[in-house]
Amino acid sequence: MKTIKHIVCSLFIAMGLTGCEDFFDTLPMNEVVLENFWTDKNDVTSVVNSCYESLETEDCLVRMGIWGELRSDNLKEGSNPSDDIRQILKENILPSNPMCNWLIFYQTINRCNTVCYYAPHVQAIDPNYTLEEMRANIAEASAIRALCYFYLIRTFRDVPYTTQPSIDDSQPYVLPATPFNDVLDSLITDLESVKDYAVRRYYLDDSSNAYQNSSRITRVAIWAILADLYLWRGDWDNCIKYCDLVLDFKRQQYEDRLEREGTVNDIALFGDIPMILEKPSSSMNYGHSYNAIFGKGNSFESLFELYFESNQPRLNEWVGKYYGGHNNNQVGHLSAPEFLRQDVAIDKNLLFDKLDGRSYSSVTMINQSYYPRKYYYSEVSFNTQSVTSETSLGFKSTLRGQKNANWIFYRLSDAILMKAEALIQRGNVDTLGVAVDFQHAFLLINTVNKRAINALNTRAADTLKMADYVNTKVDMENLLLDERQREFLFEGKRWFDLVRFARRDNNNIRLSNLVIRKYTNNMNAIKIKLANPDRIYFPYAKNELKVNRLLKQNPAYADTEYNELTTNK
Repeated sequence: MKTIKHIVCSLFIAMGLTGCEDFFDTLPMNEVVLENFWTDKNDVTSVVNSCYESLETEDCLVRMGIWGELRSDNLKEGSNPSDDIRQILKENILPSNPMCNWLIFYQTINRCNTVCYYAPHVQAIDPNYTLEEMRANIAEASAIRALCYFYLIRTFRDVPYTTQPSIDDSQPYVLPATPFNDVLDSLITDLESVKDYAVRRYYLDDSSNAYQNSSRITRVAIWAILADLYLWRGDWDNCIKYCDLVLDFKRQQYEDRLEREGTVNDIALFGDIPMILEKPSSSMNYGHSYNAIFGKGNSFESLFELYFESNQPRLNEWVGKYYGGHNNNQVGHLSAPEFLRQDVAIDKNLLFDKLDGRSYSSVTMINQSYYPRKYYYSEVSFNTQSVTSETSLGFKSTLRGQKNANWIFYRLSDAILMKAEALIQRGNVDTLGVAVDFQHAFLLINTVNKRAINALNTRAADTLKMADYVNTKVDMENLLLDERQREFLFEGKRWFDLVRFARRDNNNIRLSNLVIRKYTNNMNAIKIKLANPDRIYFPYAKNELKVNRLLKQNPAYADTEYNELTTNK
């Protein structure tokens, strides 16, 4: 962990204050923050903003992408990746790999802890800082903190956990790792205690500032986070409860817009769920849902995403460098396996139907290799109505001129598919033995699929047939995993999906069989490595083990760590 002085300095830099060394030289450490900064609500707002800004840093974004996506079956080596990336792709992950460094997440957590600690003090002395504002700020900081810890436990399993800020030198900040489920339970308890204080909506939907409804933490964003936490905890009923709250909110938002505008041309009900149309009735081209969700960003379906503007100091370096556009090149450091795109247009792809626009808008072929394009395209258009070949697709696209793609944490499809997964796991049957939860889950999965193929109000156009899946739990799970892969391609979720199912399966067989599809060499060696249940998590960083003697290395990497330490003496 950083020293107390360095952590507090980072807070002052984030808040736009300079002269940190002089400040520490003239005042006792324990008086620095409390007596000279936390005096009015603007101080709280500054640090809350710095929590969001910390998530937007390259260190944080790249790790979120690598931790959630790189080891899955979605990504391969692309153009000139670093050796650190190559080694992760080979499943040769050493504790010295910089991607094992979690410092930026704990810096962000400490900012959140500081907000939660000092906001009540400011509210007590600033008459302009209301109780409602204070509670909303604490809810924001608590949700960002929960996201950071959620990334950490899904990546490392057991991690040091604290909700206390580093304020003075009397506090011990060398902490042992807290078990995965204990952290998960703490995050759930914390968010349950603040969820009702979060702002429901910052602006009306037709406001020029409406982007803040999805680029700041709202009550709806916390519902989505809680649904995900409960899904990992195996609490199916609570997962479903929070997904339903999200879905009900979106239904009401759609009804409100209908009432205001009379008609809504770009959104329609798929079943009873409003979703952005792949092809609005007024258009001849497909790709509208991509353009709204990933091209423009902060769409009707967004629940929480990071917002990036052009010509700003902080841009989306993960998408810009790894998916395309680094050094003005058209290809990024990472590529995509052939099975995600090959032969889709001629209907010979096993994952994507030829009518499914998600493959076309997410992956492209350059020089006989496939590359991620989700987020990197700012706009796409194509026609799948009578597609028989790539030429008949008529695909057109515009690449981003800058690395200003937003980064989405949760959107409407998350709530739909998390609910479907919880229903599959719950597996209720009625008095006649009918698997009603499986059937309900299938309808939800098919809702997402139908939007992708622009199938409105007709079962004849469905590419998924209920009878093919609802007979067994394994079939339903595999359908769910396939649909999540199609829907969330390159969104930093796939590896975490595979880890979640491996934890539930109590083995890595399904994970290994899926991941191995992207490899052409050393497949047996990869399978052997991935068979180890401890190895689906990253090792603790070598430097972290040196400063925190209470941490015990993941046993899958213990020998590697010993060899590194002795070799580098």
